[in-house]
Amino acid sequence: MVDAIVPLVTLIALEVILGIDNIIFISILSDRLPDEQRNKLRVTGLLLAMVMRLALLAAISWILKLDTTLFTLLDIDFSGKGLILISGGLFLIYKSTKEIYHKTETKEDGLEDVPKKAGFPRLLAEIVLLDLVFSVDSIITAVGMVKELWVMYTAVIITVGIMLVASKPIGDFIKKHPSFKILALCFLMMIGVSLIAEGMHFEIPKGYIYFSMAFAFLVDLIQMKAVKHDHK
Repeated sequence: MVDAIVPLVTLIALEVILGIDNIIFISILSDRLPDEQRNKLRVTGLLLAMVMRLALLAAISWILKLDTTLFTLLDIDFSGKGLILISGGLFLIYKSTKEIYHKTETKEDGLEDVPKKAGFPRLLAEIVLLDLVFSVDSIITAVGMVKELWVMYTAVIITVGIMLVASKPIGDFIKKHPSFKILALCFLMMIGVSLIAEGMHFEIPKGYIYFSMAFAFLVDLIQMKAVKHDHK
């Protein structure tokens, strides 16, 4: 039992870091809904992510087969996992680019070109789709770290609990500060690129991505503080 604590804590920490992508994506999508539905979308999306990961753990033998090469193209081996990651990366880049366009382009009269409010079921379906991509990647990573299934189940449940607590403050912060929303969307685009690269066996260390975005976040935070100070 004691020997499993270190792998459990390590796996929880890794899952929380990887879950930041999910929280940001859900927070940005929930901004398209009326105020009374935003929290419902966040909670439902994260709970579905937990159910999906637990279900995938139950089918762990099938998940591991996704690493098997299906075909080779231009000397690159494509597996089921790779195709899922590439599809998810393309979807993430598309959604991020679309959101950035709506936030930065303006109409001729100078008003912001705000996208139409999307329906709850459609946004939830988009969250479930991306949850599947992140879940497959997360489960295969977890299998490489620990062997005991109960450790993986426990890590998933605790991680989702942490994400549920953190999702609303993060979502409110992103909504309150538009510049951070653009930064978050750029972060999701980088994650999309890394997913495509990983699906084609050109792995980009995620530490580089998280560090660069953390640095950009810090710079933006300092700039925001400086602007507030100048206006005093």
